[in-house]
Amino acid sequence: MNDQIRARQVRVIDEEGEQLGIMSPRDALQEAEQRGYDLVEVAPKANPPVCRIMDYGKYRYEQKRRARESRKHQHTVTAKEIRFRPKIDKHDLENKVTHVREFLGEGFKVKVTVMFRGREASHPEFGRAVLQQVLEATKDLYIEDHRPTDTRLEGRTMSLMLTPVKAAAPAKPEPPARTPGPPRAE
Repeated sequence: MNDQIRARQVRVIDEEGEQLGIMSPRDALQEAEQRGYDLVEVAPKANPPVCRIMDYGKYRYEQKRRARESRKHQHTVTAKEIRFRPKIDKHDLENKVTHVREFLGEGFKVKVTVMFRGREASHPEFGRAVLQQVLEATKDLYIEDHRPTDTRLEGRTMSLMLTPVKAAAPAKPEPPARTPGPPRAE
């Protein structure tokens, strides 16, 4: 920018985007100062390097504003994790499956994990049975991008990831319908 440009000759573009030609950086800087702007090198690898006459402060501000706007509109997908045990009771399983269904309905990815302790790890079929029950209870809410038979015991855990069918937008509650009341006395 300005005095930091070290090339012998530069191609200059003015603030409206018109080419002013090839000139020395000193002449280009004088032209920029006469117009009340900065001289900014925009393509240093070009032959000759390309410099633009612009308001550098305004340019930086607009870049930051665009970056802020793009961050505002991007959607981050978060994953929820629900942990099960191989010897889980029927009611506890139903309760946790309810949570899995809620998370999938809200558009979250859900990691279903079965954790083994002690000698439970020697019977991974119990963990697969739990995962199969979860898959059966939620089969209408997830995209099948895996096969439950492929789940392996990794250390002391067995897990799989459920991706929701579609990221459901939170439903807006409808305003209650107005019912005509009794006539008002005037």
